[in-house]
Amino acid sequence: MNPESQLEYPIPELPSPGLVKRVANGVYWLRMPLPFALDHINLWLLEDGDRWAIVDCGYGNEATLDLWGKVIESAMGGRSVSKVIATHHHPDHVGNAGWLTRHFGAPFWISQGEYLSAHAQRDGAAGQGREQLAVLYRSNGLDESHIPGILKGREHFKNSVPDFPSSYRRICEGDQLPIGPDVWTVIMGYGHAPEHAALYCKALGVLISGDMVLPRISTNISVPASQPDANPLRMFLDSLTRYAALPADTLVLPSHGLPFRGMQARIAQLKEHHRLRLSELLVACESPQTAADVLDVLFRRKLDSHQMLFAMGEAMAHLHYLHEEGSVRRIKSGDVVRYQRA
Repeated sequence: MNPESQLEYPIPELPSPGLVKRVANGVYWLRMPLPFALDHINLWLLEDGDRWAIVDCGYGNEATLDLWGKVIESAMGGRSVSKVIATHHHPDHVGNAGWLTRHFGAPFWISQGEYLSAHAQRDGAAGQGREQLAVLYRSNGLDESHIPGILKGREHFKNSVPDFPSSYRRICEGDQLPIGPDVWTVIMGYGHAPEHAALYCKALGVLISGDMVLPRISTNISVPASQPDANPLRMFLDSLTRYAALPADTLVLPSHGLPFRGMQARIAQLKEHHRLRLSELLVACESPQTAADVLDVLFRRKLDSHQMLFAMGEAMAHLHYLHEEGSVRRIKSGDVVRYQRA
């Protein structure tokens, strides 16, 4: 069966640029461009009495700011903003957080792990710089020819998040956020980002899933330079189990792709996807392999420099999962780490 046929897409029409589309009572969808192969992000407006709450902010560039200007003039109807909420700290989600909070005089709501990670990445601090990433990827077998491209992007985060709030309201697991007549519960997810906050409204039957549950692509799960021995894939799979406990008819509002129903089926697909990749890696590791050696096992396409960053992190995440469960052993030869079936 085609995996797509297991999902229902009740709102197949995209919102036009600069406009919004109603997806549930008091919930509106807007779509902003991204300058990558993944060319869009979904953002959300929630009616909060006579104001709005904004969920996620878009990539910090002129194209997105221009579209925000159109949304503010038209769809938002001159109303003010009660809060700006970020699901997590990646540039397509917080790129305009500083501008939006300043423009509306609104507080910024985000988890502590995401807030601090954004500041660390903007400053290249706390192990978040590209130099540390280059060291990590070298030690996992990445060819030296790719290193200049990694280092060239050392200002990428600051350029795509040109202004970031200097204060915030912390959101935690289980927090109940009253927005308009409804209450949204924070459900933390892990593995894709430090403390990713999805938002679930029981009364509406809606989950704003951010990047944790996507309908067509698999969420990137990478080992960060600041945690070189982390096992983010285990954390991600554990998080998926928690979302699967929500009602079967939940309308999922993802950051990429179309709103959909069928979350349990999609989570089963994602778990099977990772099970198959792990099985293939285990076969490849009959002989010692670096993370760079197994890129062709995990990715059956040519990778550009931007995709290579994610691909190396993801290859390491899968190898770390196998290592933690005892299926492979870690072999260090000089400065390079390899993995072989145990």
